[in-house]
Amino acid sequence: MPLATLPATEGVSTSGGVAVKFAFPVTGGSVNLKKLTGAVDHSGGILFTDPATGKEIAVSDFVIDLKAAQLTAVVNGNPKERVPLLSLSLAHAKITAGKGAVRISGITATLTKTAASALDATFSTTLFTAGLELGTASTSVDF
Repeated sequence: MPLATLPATEGVSTSGGVAVKFAFPVTGGSVNLKKLTGAVDHSGGILFTDPATGKEIAVSDFVIDLKAAQLTAVVNGNPKERVPLLSLSLAHAKITAGKGAVRISGITATLTKTAASALDATFSTTLFTAGLELGTASTSVDF
């Protein structure tokens, strides 16, 4: 069961089926729109937990690296353990630049091998695989 950790928030969307949605505040970073490079830092995270067994793993302090096309996260609050959590595809992304803000939407997010292995090991399953599509993401940066 994935749960948002503060200051992140979670909710449910029912358009096109039921989906869990998370929102993570942007805390910094920089983006070069012409080269589509840079990083966007976020606070908050997700706690994956199995109430029946008490097993859990937490990921937080996400960083979107546009050039590497990945989202990295700190694992279980240990800043020395930052791992690639999601591979990001900008192939169908829409970039909207306005006065004082940039929004990138339609980012396809898939699980990395590192993240899939950690989730499988934590929860004693084979459910998670590298490349598993988790949905789409968007981010907004005000400047």
